[in-house]
Amino acid sequence: MSKRRYVARGMPGGYRIWDNRGRRWWGDLYERCPDLLLVELNGAASSEKITAPLKQYRAQKR
Repeated sequence: MSKRRYVARGMPGGYRIWDNRGRRWWGDLYERCPDLLLVELNGAASSEKITAPLKQYRAQKR
């Protein structure tokens, strides 16, 4: 099994997505674990399927 590029890491107040290849944080701080987003980022990485969960997570923050 290969190493996943994007992983969720627990932070105070929620989760952040860590990019193993770029060695930096990706995206915002999420209150809930972004499972759907991680599956798509590590899979086909379709821009339409990535933007839908991002909009949902941002709407929950408001």
